[in-house]
Amino acid sequence: MQPFERTVTTEKTFDEAVEAVERKAAEKGFRVLHTHDVAATLAEKGFPRSPLKIIEICNAKYASQVLARDVRISLMLPCPISVFVQQEKTHISTLLPSSISQFFPEAGIEQLAAEVEAIVLQIVDEAR
Repeated sequence: MQPFERTVTTEKTFDEAVEAVERKAAEKGFRVLHTHDVAATLAEKGFPRSPLKIIEICNAKYASQVLARDVRISLMLPCPISVFVQQEKTHISTLLPSSISQFFPEAGIEQLAAEVEAIVLQIVDEAR
C-alpha cells in the first residue's frame, strides 16, 4: 500500500503555519470551508492538548468530478490539512488524495486524484 499522508515540519509558529495554509489554499484555487480548532474543542470537554487545527479545503471543480464517479467518495471530502504542535515543533500534515483511489478503485479517479495531490502538496510545501 502506498503512503496515505505527508507531514512536514516548519520553523513557523503554529498560528503562522495555519495562516500560511489558509492563504496558500486560496492562492491555488481552493476554498477553506472550515478550520476546526480541535485543541479548543477538546479543552472545552476537559481534555487539554497541544495546538491542533484541521483545515478543510475544497476545489468545486475537482469535487464535482470525483463525486460524479462515485458519491461515496464524499466520505473522504473535503481535503484535510492538519497543523499541530508535537515535541515543541510545528508540523503540517495532509491526507494524500491519491490514497482515496485505493479505497474506491472502481471509480477510476487516479488521474484526478494525482492532479489534486500535486496542488495540495504545493500548498503544504509553500506554507512550510
